[in-house]
Amino acid sequence: MLGVPAQLFAQTTKNFSGWLAAFGTVSLDQKYSLHIEGNLRSTNEWEQIQTVIFRTGLNYKIAANQTVTLGYAFVSNARTVNGVRGYAPEDRIWEQYSNLQYFFLGNHFVSLQNRFRLEQRFIGQSEVENNQLVTDGFSFVQRFRYFVRAIVPFKNSTQREFLKGAFFSLQNEIFFNIGDVSVVNGKTFDQNRAYFSIGYRFSKKNDTELGYMYQYVLGSGSSKTINNIIQLATYIRL
Repeated sequence: MLGVPAQLFAQTTKNFSGWLAAFGTVSLDQKYSLHIEGNLRSTNEWEQIQTVIFRTGLNYKIAANQTVTLGYAFVSNARTVNGVRGYAPEDRIWEQYSNLQYFFLGNHFVSLQNRFRLEQRFIGQSEVENNQLVTDGFSFVQRFRYFVRAIVPFKNSTQREFLKGAFFSLQNEIFFNIGDVSVVNGKTFDQNRAYFSIGYRFSKKNDTELGYMYQYVLGSGSSKTINNIIQLATYIRL
């Protein structure tokens, strides 16, 4: 019995990494806007680039506080096969519904976003050829993501708007695989991301924040990964 905890512990990988993210919204008219997003994510201890993500989408406002989106994302993810390291591609089509609510918490005007996203993932399968990693076809799986985020200004306010100043944010996102889960970790549950940040709203057009994320990823078999992540993110609204 004494060997069981050690065995379970050995299946858990702990990393410390950094993420750099930029999120943009470009208004086209009163109903339509573009979503543009870029992410760089490091390996453990910030040694190399692990993941590069470019995501874009077309937003349609169905109500003042409700938006639906149809989008595409390209992901390049570092992978090692038989000692050969390279990058494997992934294409994603995604659909999303989000709503934004506002309320007062004491004298603090809080915004609360709920987001529901469905992804169709085409994951590149890698093999070694001439000592290089190449893509040998794609595997398909879907994933559902639920995201909730609250922004709380530090400054008290009696107005139903937050235009400028310091804030903190709390958010969580949970991921579930759908369909042929053997393509990924073999399980329905994929991962959870809990996040806290301190930021500053420079104007209605820009927020910048620095935060900490605790990412729990369930791998194949009994393996698990815990990522402790420092993230610098900026949000631009044009």
